[in-house]
Amino acid sequence: MLVNITINGKQYTEDSSLTILRVARKHGIRIPTLCYLTLEESCLEHRPASCRVCLVEVEGRRNLLPACATQIAEGMVIKTNTRKVIEARRTVVELLLSNHSNDCVKCPKNGKCKLQNVAQELGIREIAYEGELSHENKYEESRGLLRNPSKCILCGKCVAVCKEVQGIEAISATNRGFYTQISDPSKCVSCGQCVQVCPTGALVQVDSTHLVEAALEDPSKVVIVNTAPATRVSLGEEFGLPYGTDVTKKMISSFRELGFDKVFDTNFTADLTIMEEATEFLNRFKKGENLPLITSCCPGWVKFIETQYPELLHLPSSCKSPMEMFGAVAKSYYAEKNGIDPKNIVLVSLMPCLAKKREADRPELENDGLKNVDIVITVKEYAEMLKRHGVKLLELEDGEFDPLIGDSTGAADIFANTGGVMEAVARTATKWLTGEVKNVDFEAVRGLSGTREATVKIGDVELRLCVVSGLGNARKVLDKVKSGEANYHAIEIMACPGGCVNGGGQPYHIGHRQIDVIKARQASIYNIDSKKELRVSCDNPEIKKIYDEYLGEPNSHKAHELLHTHYHDCSEE
Repeated sequence: MLVNITINGKQYTEDSSLTILRVARKHGIRIPTLCYLTLEESCLEHRPASCRVCLVEVEGRRNLLPACATQIAEGMVIKTNTRKVIEARRTVVELLLSNHSNDCVKCPKNGKCKLQNVAQELGIREIAYEGELSHENKYEESRGLLRNPSKCILCGKCVAVCKEVQGIEAISATNRGFYTQISDPSKCVSCGQCVQVCPTGALVQVDSTHLVEAALEDPSKVVIVNTAPATRVSLGEEFGLPYGTDVTKKMISSFRELGFDKVFDTNFTADLTIMEEATEFLNRFKKGENLPLITSCCPGWVKFIETQYPELLHLPSSCKSPMEMFGAVAKSYYAEKNGIDPKNIVLVSLMPCLAKKREADRPELENDGLKNVDIVITVKEYAEMLKRHGVKLLELEDGEFDPLIGDSTGAADIFANTGGVMEAVARTATKWLTGEVKNVDFEAVRGLSGTREATVKIGDVELRLCVVSGLGNARKVLDKVKSGEANYHAIEIMACPGGCVNGGGQPYHIGHRQIDVIKARQASIYNIDSKKELRVSCDNPEIKKIYDEYLGEPNSHKAHELLHTHYHDCSEE
């Protein structure tokens, strides 16, 4: 039902189901928030009204009301910027700061903290209320994340995204009153979505840049870097560029500025992943065994199935992720070609994902006693590293990836988006089954909805496919697989809503709707793909070369030794 309301003297007609905050945002009216969280494509609107920063004045109401939790009604007259409102907001934030470790200058979130921003907006220059902190100002590491309860404002965003979007419920509020805090994430899969929504420095990522700097200064080491496709459309945001700007060539040059010996593209092994995974899928499909095949590129998703659905561990592809495949190839094929002792190679991976840090430490991903990947850094970390070393990204000349294991097709780029792995597999499977790919754009698997189903016809074969992003959606699909209700041939699952472009290691999107940021990054990825000369993985000449010279053929014994892995029942962890 439509109702007429007035906000700051202007009249609006809107649906009565909307809150004051949503109407205000729709019309560009600024109301600050800390605890409010909305993830449009996940149909999540977390509005606990716990922080009270969004208080507004409503005519006829004695008390100020939280805009995030108050629905509009016919004739409502609202004021968002009166002296009374601003003073109330200032008092609320001053009270939050009174139980907050206000060491902003050394906080990992300094400059990107919503509490800091709101305090600045309200003109708070001193702590009005002082007293003992409820928690010690100390960071503790837990599953690749750093937690500091003294910086937590109990907004509940991390709990909401973990429960409502990811369906994991790894964290919750414990204790009561002054000593309330967020619990240790015992079932955490390290997806990092809690880090992305935390408004303060209470949840941040582990910083590994000091390890990279030490390696770069060691003359006995050959330091190689490989970059994930999602990183090239987000790094520029840290340097003031619009969301989704492609900075691939300047990013390459930035690595050389820092002193990396070789700069490679993980896209090469994304193409390699397709060769192995498409072969595995077609073999299973022909035999009618272990279907649906489920993709295995996402480490957050892999940890989720290991802990939550161990009875289905026969379904994920045995392929390592492109990052891990790259490490295996770099420390074998590339090392042999260039006469390098693999023990002297330090492989650094630039990733959009926090779970990749945890993945790199999995012992079953080692080859000949060596980790495939030595250090993982996220886009946030790398941007900080560039700024620390005075590298001006936007002023660099364009660079190119090093050869041998650097070339890739457009099919590899789209791994960054939800549906991209499935589309890349479909392109190569089509080429193998029919001899050509008339239309490489399998748009049926694209989109941003959490679960998408598609039937793709390849020659005389019909493949029933499912694409899932967000672990809450993955749970729903896996329950259907268990019950026999689902009848798919293949499923792609990514832990983060929207895919790697929205990974837990990506830059924070302060002041912009999450969905707009994801769409901008995704559009840029598809644009990169569309401009590539080669867009089908099996057409990559460097991929053909590595099979001819080293691996033999997809799913060969050599390929399984280097490029495949196995999984564990972790339900008792």
